Amino acid sequence: MSKEIDQLSAALARLPGLGPRSARRAVLWLVKNRESALPALLESLAIVSETLVECSICGNVDTTDPCQICADPRRDPRALCVVEDVADVWALDRAKLFRGRYHVLGGRLSALDGVGPEDLNIAKLLDRVGAKEEGGGIDEVVLAMNATLEGQTTAHYLAERLEPYGVRITQLAHGLPVGGELDYLDEGTLAQALRARRPMG
Repeated sequence: MSKEIDQLSAALARLPGLGPRSARRAVLWLVKNRESALPALLESLAIVSETLVECSICGNVDTTDPCQICADPRRDPRALCVVEDVADVWALDRAKLFRGRYHVLGGRLSALDGVGPEDLNIAKLLDRVGAKEEGGGIDEVVLAMNATLEGQTTAHYLAERLEPYGVRITQLAHGLPVGGELDYLDEGTLAQALRARRPMG
């Protein structure tokens, strides 16, 4: 294997879900289909690389700012779903059950990793809940944290911080597997968790 192909395999192996063997298979497929697949892939990568931005409202990643979710007038501005990561926005939005808007924290509280409230997008969340958004204020905040110890610690911390604002605070049902992450769950599980959300506390 040439040095260049080996470098491509190593680069692909760094992607989540791809190990060295899967990366080599992907490279082999690209090599075999280089006339049809490679130009389209390279063009897509170049476009995304040039246009990718973080939404200044919610923290989602899109090619426009504000993102398509925040800019959608059909979304209910009174319901806000708080998630740890952009992957969680995409997972929940695939289910097409939550018609409100999102807020990405950019992680979760973790004393072991040295992640405190100041390291997360919490101040902006409190600003959003406290401000009157288009169409009225926020009535409900859904805390859609992953079902991990750190995720639940983050949810309880946020519930305490949000309590003075007088909004309804709910969280996803505990039908989510403990230790599970939203991005890896099927749409049926996500749908059930969203429907069965309940008040915090």
